[in-house]
Amino acid sequence: MAKTKTTFFCQNCGTQFAKWAGQCSACKEWNTLVEEVVQKEVKVAWKSDSPSSKRVAKPLRINEINTEKELRLDSFDQEFNRVLGGGIVPGSLILLGGEPGVGKSTLILQIALKLPYKTLYVSGEESQKQIKMRADRINSENETCFILTETKTQNIFKQIEATDPDIVVIDSIQTLHTDYIESAAGSISQIRECTAELIKFAKETNTPVILIGHITKDGAIAGPKILEHMVDTVLQFEGDRNYVYRILRSLKNRFGSTAELGIYEMHGNGLREVNNPSEILISKNDEGLSGTAIASTIDGMRPLMIEIQALVSTAVYGTPQRSTTGYNAKRLNMLLAVLEKRAGFKLGAKDVFLNITGGISVDDPAIDLAVIAAILSSNEDIAIEKGICFAAEVGLAGEIRPVQRIDQRIMEAEKLGFTTIYASKNNKITLQKTKIRVVLIGRIEDIANHLFS
Repeated sequence: MAKTKTTFFCQNCGTQFAKWAGQCSACKEWNTLVEEVVQKEVKVAWKSDSPSSKRVAKPLRINEINTEKELRLDSFDQEFNRVLGGGIVPGSLILLGGEPGVGKSTLILQIALKLPYKTLYVSGEESQKQIKMRADRINSENETCFILTETKTQNIFKQIEATDPDIVVIDSIQTLHTDYIESAAGSISQIRECTAELIKFAKETNTPVILIGHITKDGAIAGPKILEHMVDTVLQFEGDRNYVYRILRSLKNRFGSTAELGIYEMHGNGLREVNNPSEILISKNDEGLSGTAIASTIDGMRPLMIEIQALVSTAVYGTPQRSTTGYNAKRLNMLLAVLEKRAGFKLGAKDVFLNITGGISVDDPAIDLAVIAAILSSNEDIAIEKGICFAAEVGLAGEIRPVQRIDQRIMEAEKLGFTTIYASKNNKITLQKTKIRVVLIGRIEDIANHLFS
């Protein structure tokens, strides 16, 4: 019998060590090294008799490589297709992570029930009856979706050979284990080995595999960081349980852009695609309320109109508070310093609270002008007229800076019925005929004079 081999892995970053140490030399964390028993057999988990598995790779001239566009499988979900870059690429591995209860399994099961292809849904967390109850709640009938409850990869591959599916879903990768590694399911070595077996299967059979993964309390995918390097696409499914909206983001995508965004609305019967998120991110309140401004932002290729709320009040406890939701707190402090230095507004002794409605986070600098307008509106207690929106960046000198793709922002604002949009005078606008009035300004003093004079 072969001698048992033990090694040490850092539970934080996944670095392997020959012996135990108090501190990981890679990530500098203390007491994260854990001993694991590794006993790997010579044979492999996935055996393929196809000619492609016996093919020997040969070097090709770069101009001889075929660059035809890869055929993608339609997921019949517009938001999912948009984030992936047009659909599911055959032979790719997609990793979907998110907090517990956010709706990861519901989203993937809903997509699996829509697909006309033969789909094998492997669950290591729920029984077949539990999955059937969720499918009944979604109200989807499908005869091509097969449910398997199994955690051992060898048994999963036997069922894959018998079923011959077009798409495989694993829920979740942290529950799988292989006989070739003698450690508990969810450990670093098990996650790495199980993922390697699935990659070998996907690449040799050209079958796409969707993995659902857990996340840590810090929001990162649980397991070794190498897991994200091994897969082709990493998706993040996020949202607050207090809100009905869920956001699908792409953190890594070898076949498309990582700037795309998908928005869903959670209902009792599943997730509904939100094709026009601007309408749900703007409140329908007809009363003029101070401290509210509308910004035109772009996430990926999609223009969005979002509502920004600000509250400025006298600091009761002496030390002024700065609190933000969905916006960078350091950028808020910078804008407040610009307002005080360049425009003369005394906000240093006041509490400032900022909120982006809908529970989404935005890092587009084009919302700076809307943040300034909302803060001034709350400070003066004067409501901004309905039909006004903003799209510009604010610099440290108090200048209004231009932003990219201003034409798309103007068209989105016009489509939603806005009558006026404030932008930088340095923006080059190519639109010829627009019903919306475009006001070009150069400094933050101008925005205060236009709105509150």
